[in-house]
Amino acid sequence: MSSPARGLIIAAMPIYEYAATAKGCDHCTGHFDVLQKSKEEPLTKCPRCGAEVARVISAPSFAMGNAHTLKESNLEKHGFTQYRRAGNGVYEKTAGKGPKFISGD
Repeated sequence: MSSPARGLIIAAMPIYEYAATAKGCDHCTGHFDVLQKSKEEPLTKCPRCGAEVARVISAPSFAMGNAHTLKESNLEKHGFTQYRRAGNGVYEKTAGKGPKFISGD
């Protein structure tokens, strides 16, 4: 039996985005999301007001491994400072502005 790659996130059910095709309520006039099995039929009516809705194509959102985290090379560019524990009560700067070491002394 094979297992998924380490760090791979597998979603059991996708989230689909819908919007009203004509005048609808506040819920469906803007886009709304529905968690559905991929085998389920798409919604045709708003669950709140019954107005006709259609599935909207939207960008997928997924992350594999640690690809979704900021890398040290980008931290300073985005205005962040990162420290890592160097010893007992001592932290060493790895990216960004600020003192090279922080100590509880």
